[in-house]
Amino acid sequence: MLPMTREKEVLLEHLEAERRHVLAAVQGLSEQDMTSVAAPSGWSVAQLVNHLTYDDEIFWAGAVLGGDPECIALIQDGWKAPVTSGADALAGYRQWSRRSDAVLAHTKLDTPPRWWPPAEVFPFPAFVDARSCVLRLLVETATHAGHLDIVRERIDGRQHLVVS
Repeated sequence: MLPMTREKEVLLEHLEAERRHVLAAVQGLSEQDMTSVAAPSGWSVAQLVNHLTYDDEIFWAGAVLGGDPECIALIQDGWKAPVTSGADALAGYRQWSRRSDAVLAHTKLDTPPRWWPPAEVFPFPAFVDARSCVLRLLVETATHAGHLDIVRERIDGRQHLVVS
């Protein structure tokens, strides 16, 4: 493990807080709540969790930052990844988040990504450093935690944080 800079420590603390937020937003939901359509665009909570798993944890941390051949082989549209159950989606998210943590522990923020997908898969310019990838992972996780808050409130009225 590399020595932790204050910048990296803060980024990883925020990432972990947003992951906890995701898990708290879905805690106690029934299988039906996890797999039923939750948004007008047609996604379910489990599909959103799969998106976070495949398109964020596996893609940004495992494939792009880690250059891990297993992660590169797993790249797919997370929104379309098969949902076997809500519990399986959550287990996968937890597993890949921990694997991401291992990659991030051994990655300096100033280093370039170890891998970048071909343009036909991801038609965007390569990020110059790991910092950009970590920020993308953090923003995606926080954004979707907010989506899950809205879904949860519609299901049972539970609110994560309301500031009046």
